Amino acid sequence: MTTQPLLLIAAGGTGGHMFPAQALAETMLSRGWRVKLSTDARGARYTQGFPEETEIEEISSATFARGGILAKAMVAPQLLAGSVTALWAFWRDRPSVVVGFGGYPTIPALAAAYLMKLPRMIHEQNGILGRVNKVFSDKVDAIACGTWPTNLPEGIDGYHTGNPVRSAILERAEAGYISPGDYPMELLVIGGSQGASILSDVIPPAIAGLPMDMLRNVRVSHQAREEDHERVTSFYAENGITADVQPFFHDIPRRMTEAQLVISRAGASSVADLTVIGRPSILIPYAAATGDHQTANARGVVEAGGAIMVPESRLDIEAVTELILSVLSNPEGAMQMARSAARFGKPDATEALVEMVEWLATKGQEE
Repeated sequence: MTTQPLLLIAAGGTGGHMFPAQALAETMLSRGWRVKLSTDARGARYTQGFPEETEIEEISSATFARGGILAKAMVAPQLLAGSVTALWAFWRDRPSVVVGFGGYPTIPALAAAYLMKLPRMIHEQNGILGRVNKVFSDKVDAIACGTWPTNLPEGIDGYHTGNPVRSAILERAEAGYISPGDYPMELLVIGGSQGASILSDVIPPAIAGLPMDMLRNVRVSHQAREEDHERVTSFYAENGITADVQPFFHDIPRRMTEAQLVISRAGASSVADLTVIGRPSILIPYAAATGDHQTANARGVVEAGGAIMVPESRLDIEAVTELILSVLSNPEGAMQMARSAARFGKPDATEALVEMVEWLATKGQEE
């Protein structure tokens, strides 16, 4: 029988939840812990980046946010069944600590941990608690906050850890930045897991509007939904712009490091990556995000001088062209943005989260 402590990580199926979970898994495994990841089919798309020692448990999950009446009616029974399954799994292999990173797939694990009185915590990536984390905010031992300040329910305290980033990002912390100039320049356009279509509508023509002497040096990496792939690729080709268009980039750390400018949604993990590596960015918060949390995510780095924020309501081609031009035509300003972004970043976020996990484990042994 193993004596290694077990960390159970539960995370929903978006990069915003899965990338910080991966960072924690990497470090805890290196410290001699066993790590299990509980996620759903959507989250399973991101598991290839996890260390191979991670035990992956794919659970059946559901959300009230999608589907028709029948699908919504089945959510509660599915989550209840998942919770019963988690209880049985925990009885057989008792976790030392359970950490939820948000999303509906975390409900079974957190519910089971609550019922069994296991040490448990949640990590909130955004400046406003997600639906599931809000429900469990008074049922956990601690709340780690990736964005500060985080809007928490009255009477509940949080600990500012920052958002953990993957080792591939951390290895490039404050990587040397090459200012824009009269040579090949890289633009990275990333839209996150939701709402990227508007970026595919606006950003390609905005780039095409740059002066020709600048445009000839521009190379674009553009993350676009599969349904937008053909038209985005065609647009860049028709306008003589060298572009690599993909629905998902598995080498974001490299592309971000090489970029002179990043145009991105303001998802918590994207902001964390940008500020750890230290790159100028134009952030476009997703207008439909719950509680407008992406605006909250962007505010700090914008105020620090590392990014420019454009509300989706004011997103138009000419305005974005001017913003891109303002960065790429000002090498000193771009360098200052890169430095400001890096100063704002928290490369030690994973260590702060690890300390909380180990504290909870010790506390659990004493009780």
